[in-house]
Amino acid sequence: MAIEDPIVTGLDSGWAHINASKLSENQTLEADVVIVGSGAGGGVAAEILTEAGLSVIIVEGGQLKSSKDFVMEERVAYPDLYQQAAGMKTTDKAIGIFQGRGVGGSTTVNWTTSIRTPEPALDYWAQTKSVVGLSRTELDPWFEKMEQRLNISKWAYDPNRNNQALKQGCETLGWEHTVIKRNVKGCWNTGYCGMGCPVNAKQSMLVTTIPAALDRGATLVSQAQVIKLEHHNDKIFAVKAQAVDKNMKPMPVEVMFKAKHYILAAGAIHTPSIMLRSKLPDPHEIIGKRTFLHPTLLSGAVFSDPINGHSGAPQSIYSDEFVWQDGADGELGYKLEVPPIHPILIASKTVGYGKSHAQLMEKFNQLQVTIALVRDGYHDNSQGGQVKLTDHGFTLDYPLTDAFWRAARRAYASMAELQFAAGAQQVLPISEGMPYLSSWNEAKKAISEMDLAPLKTVVASAHVMGGCPFGEDPKLAMVNSFGESHYFDNLSVMDGSIFPTSLGANPQLSIYGITARNATRLAERLKPQAS
Repeated sequence: MAIEDPIVTGLDSGWAHINASKLSENQTLEADVVIVGSGAGGGVAAEILTEAGLSVIIVEGGQLKSSKDFVMEERVAYPDLYQQAAGMKTTDKAIGIFQGRGVGGSTTVNWTTSIRTPEPALDYWAQTKSVVGLSRTELDPWFEKMEQRLNISKWAYDPNRNNQALKQGCETLGWEHTVIKRNVKGCWNTGYCGMGCPVNAKQSMLVTTIPAALDRGATLVSQAQVIKLEHHNDKIFAVKAQAVDKNMKPMPVEVMFKAKHYILAAGAIHTPSIMLRSKLPDPHEIIGKRTFLHPTLLSGAVFSDPINGHSGAPQSIYSDEFVWQDGADGELGYKLEVPPIHPILIASKTVGYGKSHAQLMEKFNQLQVTIALVRDGYHDNSQGGQVKLTDHGFTLDYPLTDAFWRAARRAYASMAELQFAAGAQQVLPISEGMPYLSSWNEAKKAISEMDLAPLKTVVASAHVMGGCPFGEDPKLAMVNSFGESHYFDNLSVMDGSIFPTSLGANPQLSIYGITARNATRLAERLKPQAS
């Protein structure tokens, strides 16, 4: 079956794409709007603004890839499509962070899970973070719009065995569980979403909004890493970028972008980093602080039958049984999901070495993995991390607090209980020194006594949020509830950095819906008026 490659087709049709690494001299480009970043926020904004008749330039630090480049091999995907080759860590190396790199951003490599912003998060923002106009009643039309645009619907097929175990455990224990909505169209159910979709079924920005914007005349500049915003008084007057090679190594050419309006959509680490490098006014010292990760714990389980967690839709069932159990600002809750199980991914996120690690990998096809995503940012003892500049770039300092470790112990117990209820023969909490546990009773005792600590306990994240929060009170927020700067007339932020806490849910649909709302208002303000 022939698969249309929208990138190849679009480039052949004359899209305006500039690979900055191919430029031989400095350039200055102008448009009505310059968007920094091409992920969930940048892509949606680009489509809406070009639809309104505005000229748009999309600036992306990573490469432009297409389905022909997605060969379903981890050794290719991680260096090519992830920030720091999927090896990014927090300052103390205790948390590994997955973020996409390239046109489409993390939407090109995520696992397609699409969940509307939970009401407790929105209520908390309204009550404590001065966010207005973002109730679920007000947002649901925007979520519906983006669900239709990106073909987001419940996964209509049987979950793979990895997800089936999560479902089975929940059913046995009477725990809440939900079929996940996915942004796919004609999915082949291969299970390799994290390596870029080789059949263009994933409705990422790479195959939807970015092509739509380019069809309407937008310009895409790839391999141009934004250094800083140039500003004076209450105006941004340029974006300065450096050409980079495919490994993000700086090249001699600079590109200057000028526009009526600028949108930062570079993600929750790079948007604050650009702001810090630009020395934007920040009288209340907010930029980069309260960055959240949904720090995630893993529990392995060995089953007697093949799990083959590398095959089939990576995520199709989740459980919110424990997310809001103690209220928004009570003890930290956690969401239960499963990850895809690929050799390098799992080998790098498990513990032990030598013979013990080899024995674990020998059980690879019988291995089920459950993850617990801890909802951070609501508790006094859960203030998240801070993006800081360094001599060589940036770092995210994220201390793991007592409140997190209390949640971690509860999460390990929940995951073990669930896995035994689903029929696991053995459970292995992924923390150094933990043995295989052979029963729920044994697990309860061992987990209550287990030693939890940074670098000893494996913690990972694929959800970076916060660092440039929205809200009406400038003491709490850098941008207003529409993502418009409190300090510059012509600057907006449209990405996950605007969330004042974590979400308690996978973030892509929240970014899509809220960006659609905010970009539509911006388009009304900027679009050419009929004479």
